[in-house]
Amino acid sequence: MIAGKRVLLVISGGIAAYKSLELIRRVRERGGDVRCILTSGGAEFVTPLSVAALSENKVYGDLFSLTDEAEMGHIRLSREADLLVVAPASADLMAKMATGRADDLASTALLATDKRVLIAPAMNVRMWEHPATQANLATLRAQGVLTVGPNAGDMACGEYGPGRMAEPAEILAAIDSFFAAGARLSGRRALVTSGPTYEAIDPVRYLANRSSGRQGHAIALALSRLGAETTLVTGPTRLADPAGVDVVHIESAEEMLAACRTALPADVAVCAAAVADWRVAKTSGQKLKKNGTAPKLALTTNPDILANLAAAGNSRPRLVVGFAAETENLIAHATAKLTSKGCDWIVANDVSPGTGTFGGEENSVHVIDAAGVDSWPRLSKDDVAARLAARIADHLAGASVTGSAS
Repeated sequence: MIAGKRVLLVISGGIAAYKSLELIRRVRERGGDVRCILTSGGAEFVTPLSVAALSENKVYGDLFSLTDEAEMGHIRLSREADLLVVAPASADLMAKMATGRADDLASTALLATDKRVLIAPAMNVRMWEHPATQANLATLRAQGVLTVGPNAGDMACGEYGPGRMAEPAEILAAIDSFFAAGARLSGRRALVTSGPTYEAIDPVRYLANRSSGRQGHAIALALSRLGAETTLVTGPTRLADPAGVDVVHIESAEEMLAACRTALPADVAVCAAAVADWRVAKTSGQKLKKNGTAPKLALTTNPDILANLAAAGNSRPRLVVGFAAETENLIAHATAKLTSKGCDWIVANDVSPGTGTFGGEENSVHVIDAAGVDSWPRLSKDDVAARLAARIADHLAGASVTGSAS
């Protein structure tokens, strides 16, 4: 899958930089073209001459090179590549990427790119485990940055633990997997809903729920990674917009339904949002004032977005996937929802107190369809998303592509 692809390799500082030479050789053996950016720190461990000899390309390092920048070198380098790989990815460079700093050629190219980025972290175990590094890692993953490693083992500093850069063969496999997976949903259109909805009571108060949107955002990103043209319709969250995804921000259930209808047609719709079932029948135009008694709020039913999409007639997605967030009788309630909503699959997850599902990093789900119940082990929400996206790709493999997506 690497043959004919262009890889831009960023080599940052660290003893693991020597492994980048083997990675260059292996990518070239597979028929890939490698261009390299060597940071000043990286150049302390490997020479520009050795990198150039193996890549058979010029090595770049100076942001202010007049020759390169006359052609907007940092833009050209990042846009001409099919994939950017950072190996090793030092703690410093990860911090720059997470905060959007651009003070050298490597960080500027990474900020300017519109292509996917794969990083292979390498650093001391204490640096890797530091909360700042882990926060930066979470930010990068939320932005769609792929990771491989690090591995645990002995380090040059004499300590032992996670922080060793993945071996060249592992990074090569990750690159190969990226190019292999990237075409699975190419030409397909995906619609994903995520997050809670806010149903206004007055200009300052609203009805909502505890959904963080992590699972829906992760699903949108996973589908995009497989090549789908993905639209994410999301209620208010604290999450960054997934890279490569068309994001529509809404607040209410009615706004979400309108945005979903606008996004049709689609090959697949995944309704992961925790939509409020009710809204206030009459919203106050002014802030409700305390007068010694609690206001009586008359509620009315919100539109059922999942059922609407499942009954969309000629615009119905070929595959409609709903979510069932339950606190009891999980499988029974989810199975009943599969029938009542008219969707194809239901992803059931337990959100009862103590599970940590709402707002947490992990999820335990059961995928229910006409064939029965497929129970998955407890996984990170990113892994649930990747597994669900792969299942969707398998299902759509024999279906024709939506005409407007071509």
